[in-house]
Amino acid sequence: MSALAAERIAYRRSRARRSTLVALASTLVFAAVAVVATTSSPGWPRVRDSFFNLRVGWHSLPAVLDGLWLNVKVLVVCQVLILVLGLTLAAVRSLRGPVWFPVRALATGYVDFFRGLPLIICLYLVGFGLPGLRITGIPNNPVLLGGLALVLVYSAFVAEVFRAGIESVHPSQLAAAKSLGLNYQRTMRLVVLPQAARRVTPALLNDFVALQKDCGLISVLGAVDAVRAAQIQVASSYNFTPYVVAGLLFVALAVPSARLADWATRRAATRQGAL
Repeated sequence: MSALAAERIAYRRSRARRSTLVALASTLVFAAVAVVATTSSPGWPRVRDSFFNLRVGWHSLPAVLDGLWLNVKVLVVCQVLILVLGLTLAAVRSLRGPVWFPVRALATGYVDFFRGLPLIICLYLVGFGLPGLRITGIPNNPVLLGGLALVLVYSAFVAEVFRAGIESVHPSQLAAAKSLGLNYQRTMRLVVLPQAARRVTPALLNDFVALQKDCGLISVLGAVDAVRAAQIQVASSYNFTPYVVAGLLFVALAVPSARLADWATRRAATRQGAL
């Protein structure tokens, strides 16, 4: 390594250390100002006792953790189903030819309907409407019905993410695959979908970060998840601290996924810049 290169590296490291120190100092100053402004407000003692009571929070933590475990199980199952259904819808909407128009129209109608339908309304329609039909075989478990509503809504968003990735593949890739004798199915499986999935990974991770917090909405159907457990604790203690505990647990669950999404976004940007 030449002396000039070593000098450049040392300069970049010094700038990086300086930037880190400035960011740390500004963060501490901002946090101190926020804490002082909050704790000096007239209503802070009452808010502290109602929302940040350590005794109530510690007492409610086991019940909220049990409910959070239900949210995690719902999240994992829904993620798998959403990926499968979303990819299927995207592949159907990407079919070419007039013979596939009815199937494409159905997939488009599904995506348009569930992308526009608010999740809370879908939860009510699925959670209370399906059991009301009294059809044999339809479950009345609020966890299953809530998970079904999440899958219906989020698969519409994920389908559009996958479709954007599929359409981003250059037509020359399809022409090259056709020249090699690959049929449509093998072209999609070996050429298009691997590239599309790699390009849309950051967007998919962001959708699943949103799904993590929306899993708490299954409580509106009566499922005893973290939110419902916190509500039960609030009703028994007349204190809102269990809600804060549940919120912090959801944040702790979402932060690793958010950082993973940021890392995937930076990696994709770096890869595209290197091409």
